[in-house]
Amino acid sequence: MRVFVAGHRGMVGGAIARKLSDQGIGLLTRTRDELDLTDQAAVFAFMEAERPDAVILAAAKVGGIIANDTYPAAFIYENLTLQNNIIHGAHLADVQRLLFLGSSCIYPREAAQPMREDALLTGILEPTNEPYAIAKIAGIKMCESYNRQYGRDYRSVMPTNLYGPGDNFHPENSHVIPALIRRFHEAVQSGAKEVVLWGSGTPRREFLHVDDMADASLHVFDMAQETYNALVPQRLSHVNVGTGQDLPIRELAELIADVTGYQGVITQDTSKPDGTMRKLMDVEKLSGLGWSAKIGLRDGLAQTYKWFLDHQDDFRAV
Repeated sequence: MRVFVAGHRGMVGGAIARKLSDQGIGLLTRTRDELDLTDQAAVFAFMEAERPDAVILAAAKVGGIIANDTYPAAFIYENLTLQNNIIHGAHLADVQRLLFLGSSCIYPREAAQPMREDALLTGILEPTNEPYAIAKIAGIKMCESYNRQYGRDYRSVMPTNLYGPGDNFHPENSHVIPALIRRFHEAVQSGAKEVVLWGSGTPRREFLHVDDMADASLHVFDMAQETYNALVPQRLSHVNVGTGQDLPIRELAELIADVTGYQGVITQDTSKPDGTMRKLMDVEKLSGLGWSAKIGLRDGLAQTYKWFLDHQDDFRAV
């Protein structure tokens, strides 16, 4: 068996590729230089030539609030294009099984908490990442449509906020955990007495370690089709992946300060955006499929900080 992991150099794709490799499953991968996923002809030719047994679509253009708000055209165009190419290309090559990885931002800004799968398309999205969210919603519906029209087994998992080894630690374009790890680490190194957080610190967020995400993804992917179809409606085919627990951003910052050894003052810059006030996943469906998260947040943060320290030379010029 060979599985094409699109996005194997990213944080999530890398974790999934490692887990598949540990299970002795053959990996089919291509770097961006070897295969441009936004090039339809190249993707179709690759699928036809290689004919993988299954596809895991973890490739995406991703970033934090500032990146999403600054480059909306790039986020919607690149994500729509690459996922369309891969999903349709897999179908043309008669690939029966595919797993699409989405995001919790698919849900409305004011969705009831915790967010159930059936909250999809029931309200207005968060404006700062709407283009990215629309691309991910399109991916879900594309998978559902190929299942309905062609009898494919294309599934979708929607993770909460992810973190862990392999994350992007860019000071402006990263997500909140790697951004804070870098900021507190540099504060310790420079002896800074104050670290300023963007926003009020009151929004609540849920975080999932990337190794848990990889484990959950393959748990959903490997389930017998009959079992999966019995638990997941055909026209609501995505599954939330998370811990079912959240905390205020301020408390997250205090945890990261503790992990990195920072002992100074933490203040808030309330002129910066908060984003959605709460984004907690309802993981009842995932629990019904027999999976729950295993890595606690503090242990996961400590592991991620160690990975950052081991690789900090890679980030010095960024």
